Amino acid sequence: MNVIEFTILVWLGSIFAGFFGSLTGLGGGVIIVPLLTLAFAVDVHYAAGAALISVIATSAGAASSYLREGFTNVRVGMFLSIATTVGALFGASLSTVLPAKWVEVIFGAVLIVSAYLSRKARTEREIEEAPGSWVQKLRLDGRFPTPQGVRRYHVRRVPLGFLIMSVAGTLSGLLGIGAGAFKVLAMDQAMRMPFKASTTTSNFMIGVTAAAGVGVYLNNGYLDPGLAMPVMLGVVIGSAVGARVLIGAESKKLRIVFSIIIMLLGIEMIYNGLAGKL
Repeated sequence: MNVIEFTILVWLGSIFAGFFGSLTGLGGGVIIVPLLTLAFAVDVHYAAGAALISVIATSAGAASSYLREGFTNVRVGMFLSIATTVGALFGASLSTVLPAKWVEVIFGAVLIVSAYLSRKARTEREIEEAPGSWVQKLRLDGRFPTPQGVRRYHVRRVPLGFLIMSVAGTLSGLLGIGAGAFKVLAMDQAMRMPFKASTTTSNFMIGVTAAAGVGVYLNNGYLDPGLAMPVMLGVVIGSAVGARVLIGAESKKLRIVFSIIIMLLGIEMIYNGLAGKL
């Protein structure tokens, strides 16, 4: 495979990654890293560096559309970005000392856990749970448009969500992903936000998280412009299309797609990491 063929294939794969990342709030990196390492045999540290660039591109491509449509909860996103940014700096520093093999295994385990938790449906008791004092003080409750009109919702268990976001930030810096899977889970499962509000707010946040960690990769020489450019261009296109599709998509179907794809990727990443194929 020559350079031109490699660039075109990476670009096409990145379009899909951007589309899926935008649609589910994952950020694209969760697809880019397995794509580059499994399909193109790229070293995981370079793949993670390119993926962080793609995460920033996904956020830029989708966040404006979601803000304009009224899906994103900006107050929640800004508050939780404090936790993810600190975590991302720590994770990116940790990535430079861990062997690639174990980074891949951790990545796969994170995906599998995310897939399992994302399928858990909330009960009516959880949905009707009263918001805490943090929500009222920070005015975190939100609303978003539906075919039946504007829907308002309460945000709950803010301290737990903040803690999970710290972990998400660490994973973002360590693995080169936006950690959108954990961000969505923190808002959807822990903080009881609607799934569409969770995915769109995740897209709003992932660019900030990725930008915090990408400097560490740049400083250690893990950013290759020849790899990052087609990834970024593909993801921008895919994320713009995904933002349009999400508006009319069903949350139940998004959950199914979300869980199945990342479960399969997680299994393959762990297998290849343990087998020394990466």
